[in-house]
Amino acid sequence: MQSENPLIADFVKLLNSAAGTVAGLGREAGETMRERAKEAFGGLDFVSREEFDAVKDLAASAREEIEALKARIADLEAAAKAQ
Repeated sequence: MQSENPLIADFVKLLNSAAGTVAGLGREAGETMRERAKEAFGGLDFVSREEFDAVKDLAASAREEIEALKARIADLEAAAKAQ
């Protein structure tokens, strides 16, 4: 059974509009926080996982090549000393 008291009806309308306003403020705050985070992290240079793995593989192959060259130089120096 609904109350026909206009004071209660006005109070309910006020509560409904306040709830809508609070929900709108919450959405607005969330959007603002997301935008601020994008701005803060947007200036940083992040790399993708694929780019990281590619550079990691390049570094590993460069290390292997350096080790092979070191061994070759050691062999050449040993051969030069033997002469």
